[in-house]
Amino acid sequence: MYSFSSRLIRWQKQHGRHDLPWQRADAYHVWLSEIMLQQTQVATVIPYYLRFIASYPTLTALADASEEQVLAHWSGLGYYARGRNLHRTAKIIVEKHRGEFPREFEQIIELPGIGRSTAAAICALAYHERHAILDGNVKRVLARYCGISGSPSVKFVEAQLWQQAETLLPQSDIASYIQAQMDLGATLCTRSKPKCGECPVRSDCVAFQSGRVNELPASRSRKNVPERHTTFLLLMHCNDILLEKRPGSGIWGGLWCPPQFDDEVAARDWFLRNGMDASHGERLETFSHIFTHFKLHITPLKIQLARKPLRAAEAGSVWLNEGEALRAAIPTPVRSVLKKICRATPSKLY
Repeated sequence: MYSFSSRLIRWQKQHGRHDLPWQRADAYHVWLSEIMLQQTQVATVIPYYLRFIASYPTLTALADASEEQVLAHWSGLGYYARGRNLHRTAKIIVEKHRGEFPREFEQIIELPGIGRSTAAAICALAYHERHAILDGNVKRVLARYCGISGSPSVKFVEAQLWQQAETLLPQSDIASYIQAQMDLGATLCTRSKPKCGECPVRSDCVAFQSGRVNELPASRSRKNVPERHTTFLLLMHCNDILLEKRPGSGIWGGLWCPPQFDDEVAARDWFLRNGMDASHGERLETFSHIFTHFKLHITPLKIQLARKPLRAAEAGSVWLNEGEALRAAIPTPVRSVLKKICRATPSKLY
């Protein structure tokens, strides 16, 4: 019988994905795709990736850009620490490695935002070196094939999966094998409705042979997701809107957002305290945005100002027209509300 790896490699060459824009690329492009693909689907990543490399075709070009320019390209992908780390890493590579992406696993894993699996993927896909990966797709494939119970989010279960990932690693054709694992998990061994009948390793897959495909891998134990509330103060003067730059850490770090408050009372107090004069105000529909660890309910208050306040001159604040704002480094909820701002149904506040 052919080995697990040889069957996957043969399947990948015939049925796997071969048209992803970062395939057969150098380490810079592999790294960029791997960071973008963390907790984000391929279909979502492709247009961002293409725009990103059009603006920053080389690692040096990325290092020369400002963080704000990089985050503007990243806007909408979420998990913005990835974008900030991407920029930091590019600068480090230019300073410490003369612009050449390092080849050694130990050097790669020390870079910001790069963990064990990402470093291994870069080594395997860009340099064809023998390293095992363990992303979400691979965890699912190995949990089913090897019959490993428990949630991959649990440390000892993850350790078992890493052990199997290392054990099953072939001696050659590493890049094809790593791609095969990812392709199998993305196209056949999916979370729901897996296509086991087309799987090249079903003959000795523990989950398939024991009828446990739907049980493995076990789901992460569900916890009550905390809910938070915030108020966006959309200060408008004609078609211009006031945005503030968020602190570098925390959610939306380094991005431009409207002034944000815990509730409407705090927003009104701030508005009055700063001596602003509203010609019209309206409450837009509350909407929700889901983060990894909590759900945020956002109430936008759109205020049309009679005049621009002096606050516009403060550091960290800027007036942009709606088009400029949509091209700036803004988070997804802000982009969403700006696009809908002219279609909202108002309820008078002032």
